[in-house]
Amino acid sequence: MRTERISESQEQQAVIEWAEWASAKFPCLKLLYHIPNGGSRSRAEAGRFKSEGVKSGVPDLCLPAARHGYHGLYIEMKAVGGKVSDKQTAWMIALAGEGYLCRVCYGADTAIRLLEKYVQEVRE
Repeated sequence: MRTERISESQEQQAVIEWAEWASAKFPCLKLLYHIPNGGSRSRAEAGRFKSEGVKSGVPDLCLPAARHGYHGLYIEMKAVGGKVSDKQTAWMIALAGEGYLCRVCYGADTAIRLLEKYVQEVRE
């Protein structure tokens, strides 16, 4: 039996689709956005993006909503079995040092659980 592997892009699309649906309950999810650093580009396009400020290793998703003592949330999406690069790790350490929650999520389900937990207000 052959099982098809779900790509990182497909996993991330599922997260964004869920966030659009869940924004009815958690309006801050409308702020969730993708940082387009990956993908294949021509040399000219890569050079233009670099001069515009695109930086290698920046996490894939950002939710600029302060919760639980953090300024916001960054998610590095990975397909199941994916690997985090040294540049991605360095960015996540630097962002955490600036007060952001940063996590690597292997698959959409993991990212969705993280987002649900992050956006819920703490009730005591």
